[in-house]
Amino acid sequence: MSDDPRSTRLTGPVERQRAIYMGGLAGRRPTVPVGMADLEAAAARCMSAEGYAYIAGGAGREDTMARNLSAFGHWQIKPRMLFDVAEQDTSVELFGRRLPTPFLLCPIGVLEMAHPDADVAVARAAADTGMPYIFSSQASRTMEDCAAAMGDAPRWFQLYWNKSDEMVESFVSRAEACGCEAIVVTLDTTLLGWRTRDLELAHLPFLHGKGIAQYTSDPVFRRQLADPLPGPDAKQPLNRHTLRVLMQVLRKWPDGMLDGLRSGQALAAVRRFIATYSRPTLTWDDLAFLRERTRLPILLKGILDPEDARKSLDYGVDGLLVSNHGGRQVDGSVATIEQLPGIVAAVDGCIPVIMDSGIRGGADAFKALALGATAVGIGRPYCYGLALAGEAGVREVLTNFHADFQLTMALAGCRSVAEIDRRRIAGPDTGDA
Repeated sequence: MSDDPRSTRLTGPVERQRAIYMGGLAGRRPTVPVGMADLEAAAARCMSAEGYAYIAGGAGREDTMARNLSAFGHWQIKPRMLFDVAEQDTSVELFGRRLPTPFLLCPIGVLEMAHPDADVAVARAAADTGMPYIFSSQASRTMEDCAAAMGDAPRWFQLYWNKSDEMVESFVSRAEACGCEAIVVTLDTTLLGWRTRDLELAHLPFLHGKGIAQYTSDPVFRRQLADPLPGPDAKQPLNRHTLRVLMQVLRKWPDGMLDGLRSGQALAAVRRFIATYSRPTLTWDDLAFLRERTRLPILLKGILDPEDARKSLDYGVDGLLVSNHGGRQVDGSVATIEQLPGIVAAVDGCIPVIMDSGIRGGADAFKALALGATAVGIGRPYCYGLALAGEAGVREVLTNFHADFQLTMALAGCRSVAEIDRRRIAGPDTGDA
């Protein structure tokens, strides 16, 4: 596996700007909007109402989503002058692999609601840039399909710990087999948040057979389809709408519509998923089960309190993702950038700390790194690029993120990520105003 950060299609900020401006001379505009607000607005226009609600929406009044964005304003970059910044090194090291940028692609489920190529398109774009892609448990395409599209490019696997330990073990085994280099356990979704936009549309994509490809391709899940489900079977009235939903479910069955109808397994898979998904009884002690079943680094995603960060060290965790699920789980929650300094202090350099939720440009990434993050995660923006232009749209969003970050880094007087520290920002915990 190559760890040369130059073996990607990323270019420097000057080259990126030149390509855009020279294209303008020929009457060409960027494939996707450069500004984040315009990018989201354009994606909203091309997606279904249900698809946009699922991707863009948050919990409750969406105060956490808003705070994730606004909290970056508490810190300001302090540019330094007269440094030779003609060359910059944006690479970072994570778990023994040198990465060309400090960006990772966060797991986002049900990407088929954005584009038919879904996770595979994202996988290809990520491989082109060298940015690790964290495969989602709720993917529309299997981890094996995505891995096949990525060659030896870095990828991780995000685990929703469901009610079946046997299935958890199977997911982790498959992730190892397809070259994933870390397991990211999402802790903040043991119950589904109160997602107002989805509730108003009365639409949950999993009930339509979407976003469950990791399950329908899993041998343990398939075997469990024959087992009786707990509780009463909720029958739906037969009408045109339920028939349409049935057709959607059958189309998603990997063995074909006819097999799904004859065997009854397509509907059984949806019911089994709903009965299996998420595990509200999960505790710290369950981590030992996972540690015994994988050699890969284990990261915990959803850590927002320094005490939980310290406890992670006691349980032998290899890394943390400071995340509030993009504001999709707890409305009125703290913003991730606000909690980052305390969590970095709590682990005191023992393990890497990655931050997501609210990263919308190079300046955001710079501030997070200055506050101690090892790397940052990109979420909704790449999904909007996917909705607008598939693989090319994702690639362009990622390329723009890299160029924006590298330009911010240079203009702040930093020649490498290692030079980005608290001296480069002013804010509430730096002693500057």
